[in-house]
Amino acid sequence: MVALRGKEIDAFLARPDPGRPIILLYGPDAGLVRERAEALLASAVDDPNDPFSLVRLDGDELSAEPSRLVDEAMTVPLFGGRRAIRIRAGSRSFASGVDTLAETPLKDCRIVIEAGELRPESPLRKACERAKTAVAIGCYPDGERDLAKLIDDELRLSNLRIAPDARATLIALLGGDRQASRNELRKLALYAHGGGEVTLDDVMAVVADASELKIDPIVDGAFAGKPDLVESEFAKAMVAGTYPGMIISSAQRQAAWLHKSALAVAEGTPASTLLDSGFPRLHFSRKPMVETALRNFSVARLAGIIEQLATAALEMRKQAPLAAVIAQRTLMSIAVNAKRRG
Repeated sequence: MVALRGKEIDAFLARPDPGRPIILLYGPDAGLVRERAEALLASAVDDPNDPFSLVRLDGDELSAEPSRLVDEAMTVPLFGGRRAIRIRAGSRSFASGVDTLAETPLKDCRIVIEAGELRPESPLRKACERAKTAVAIGCYPDGERDLAKLIDDELRLSNLRIAPDARATLIALLGGDRQASRNELRKLALYAHGGGEVTLDDVMAVVADASELKIDPIVDGAFAGKPDLVESEFAKAMVAGTYPGMIISSAQRQAAWLHKSALAVAEGTPASTLLDSGFPRLHFSRKPMVETALRNFSVARLAGIIEQLATAALEMRKQAPLAAVIAQRTLMSIAVNAKRRG
């Protein structure tokens, strides 16, 4: 079975194995799927814009005649040179075409298949994982380490550094879609051009507003005991394409802050002092609900919620297709139980 992981993916993308010309890219991060596909195709042909060199096929159309895949792969370019095929997989299977192609000797032709989330038993994924001439590469949302590297790589191109507080906030705002994250970083680099260093103010001015992520109302609504607000704002976030993991990550940070603050309140620190001294500084519009959250939860209950959110984050990674359901269910549970004392 050839399903690449971690550093194996980076090594393969940097130098694709000519003995494995069939490459399946799949997963929930559509931007990362697209970015990797374009890199593989750019290195496979001399001119990706030449229709004789790069053929584009629709997976659903191909399912009606899977043998066409072999015919296209064996076609010799009109003017010679290398050839590539780009396939956008849909809901219909063309796995039989991949099986046949895997047994066909190919010369100077790379086949790149782009798909969404595929379960292990998916015919297309199984066909590519078992074929000796194919590889399957999962494309999942960037983690903190991946985002840190992405930030450094993009800002380095513009000779920019980034302040630690700006980096921490930026990591919280990015993720879910690689190309969307890269686009936001390029806008940030353009905004900070000539300054030498990206500051927190730069991040808040460009990325926080431009990303249009509506996470704060969801998280604040959950801890303030407003399930209706959580339900409506979560639905908006899903329509906007926000990755559910980002919402749970934000909820984890909020739970940790509330836990720390609840301990301080128990020791005599006024809640108003905590609300005014937090970092990053709370927007004035959030303070009433965050103050309500401090009243709603004891230190012990917040510790339980931190554990509940950690469990949800783990389950979302294990069951990526159900990430949105798991995230919403967890946040709704927090909201419904927020006003329970004890």
